[in-house]
Amino acid sequence: MIEKLRDIFTVALIEAFGDELKDFSPLVVPATNPKFGDYQCNAALSLAKVLKKNPRAIAQTIVDTVKLNDSFEPLSIAGAGFVNITIKPEAIAKQIQSVHQDERVGVEKASVQQKIVVDFSSPNIAKEMHVGHLRSTIIGDSIARILEFRGHEVLRLNHVGDWGTQFGMLINYLRTEKPEVLTTANAVDIGDLVTLYKQAKAKFDRDAEFQEQARKEVVKLQNKDSESIKAWQLLCEQSRREFEIIYHLLNIKLTERGESFYNPFLPEIITILETENLLEKNQGANCVFLDGFVNKQGDPLPLIVQKTDGGYNYATTDLAAIRYRVNEDKTDKIIYVTDAGQANHFIQVFQVARKANLAPENVDLVHVSFGLVLGKDGTKIKTRSGETIRLKSLLDEAVNRTKQDLQNRIETEDRQETKEFINQVSQIVGLSAVKYADLSQNRTTDYRFSYEKMLDLKGNTAPYLLYAYVRVQGISRKGNIDLDNLSTEENIIFTDESELVLAKHILQLDYIIKELEKDLLPNRLCLYLFELSQKFNQFYDKCPILQAEEKVKISRLILADLTAKVMKLGLSLLGISVLERM
Repeated sequence: MIEKLRDIFTVALIEAFGDELKDFSPLVVPATNPKFGDYQCNAALSLAKVLKKNPRAIAQTIVDTVKLNDSFEPLSIAGAGFVNITIKPEAIAKQIQSVHQDERVGVEKASVQQKIVVDFSSPNIAKEMHVGHLRSTIIGDSIARILEFRGHEVLRLNHVGDWGTQFGMLINYLRTEKPEVLTTANAVDIGDLVTLYKQAKAKFDRDAEFQEQARKEVVKLQNKDSESIKAWQLLCEQSRREFEIIYHLLNIKLTERGESFYNPFLPEIITILETENLLEKNQGANCVFLDGFVNKQGDPLPLIVQKTDGGYNYATTDLAAIRYRVNEDKTDKIIYVTDAGQANHFIQVFQVARKANLAPENVDLVHVSFGLVLGKDGTKIKTRSGETIRLKSLLDEAVNRTKQDLQNRIETEDRQETKEFINQVSQIVGLSAVKYADLSQNRTTDYRFSYEKMLDLKGNTAPYLLYAYVRVQGISRKGNIDLDNLSTEENIIFTDESELVLAKHILQLDYIIKELEKDLLPNRLCLYLFELSQKFNQFYDKCPILQAEEKVKISRLILADLTAKVMKLGLSLLGISVLERM
């Protein structure tokens, strides 16, 4: 509807003010307040300076010129020149019937479908995933799901940290302290491996001889020494198994392509930069100087791509990754989901990639940044001992708290439930609560982590949304109604304002998904679903369904069923599963 209206108003603007406005946006958007209608055309205010006319006079000209069919109420003008557009209830009813029969509930696929790389999660080998990996993993997965639903071919890449000096350090330490770890699969669990890594790091920092041995071990790795490669592979496999436990819990699908994958291509990057005359020596290192980057003294700030010892760094690997993704993966867009602290790094890497033509202008490079996960006191979330919280521990705690709340509710309501039911509901609700608490925040800001808030059955939480879905299934069970076989011949009938309000909100989903594809802000979908739940609950409280006369009952059942379908789809795009009962 919104795209049709934009086309109609564009034609009216050209007819009223001339061909020079053919590329001017008519600025048709959903109304900010329902009392002003369903949509607004805000073009008059923007045109006032261009046409040097009063915006209300421009708005009146638009109203007089635009040609709408009989699906719309007469246009009206509000305030400084907002044109209000209201769809007639009977037109809304027809749209609802159409959407109810559509398996995509009215959301179209993208007219131009692309191949898109989404680079997210990216933990480090020999380290446990911690709360810092939570946002990248959850936000990246949701963005990938939304783009996939829109019809794009999405390559979900996990750029794990599986190479570098730390491996020489760790392998060298394990050779003397725990040699069985390097020769036997599953010889040590990930927690012990992390402890050994910390011990190796402490020795590396204080022992010059150990440092030299570690560097030699790195050289052996780079030269593909069979013993060193075997040790490295065992460490990677051990960590990978632990990562998979988390990904399985969160239902995350990823293709691993770690830093080591790009190692063979790093010398080529230096050659390309040199050929493009971008490389400069600075204190023995190969650097690229960038536009707009200076240090505190105002001197140009370089991006180092090759260290004085000939080694490479993150920037070189990222440039090689861009080149591979453009040339081999044939991607149209690369999206990086990392914390805001890496913003400057990606600005620099993207600039070099453009200058060296590693990424031509027709390939979009996008950094999706996010803020920190904070504790209740507003500081970085940590354990009591000051350690970063393990992600597995955080997820287990959410599930355990959900189970306790559920068991208390079952006892209070004197219900009989199986152990399997309690475990399944606790798992889905607990993990969904963690995901939704993260995704419902604007990703660009920090947010405070609170189990109490995220597990609340009221407010903008996963349990509240899941309960709205469960309510519809309850209607189906109570009335012994097969919602999949509702009559599609009956007309939708609006007898109460709450029905019309709910219907109009349902029809906004297509617009929300398309906007989300542009700005990559999953919290917009969360807000839409929260408001959908609220509007459904208001409808449910005001409009008896099973007790209504047959035609009204069918109409209300269609509205309830469509609400559930939209809720299920929306939650699935956030990586959240629904439940039939809670």
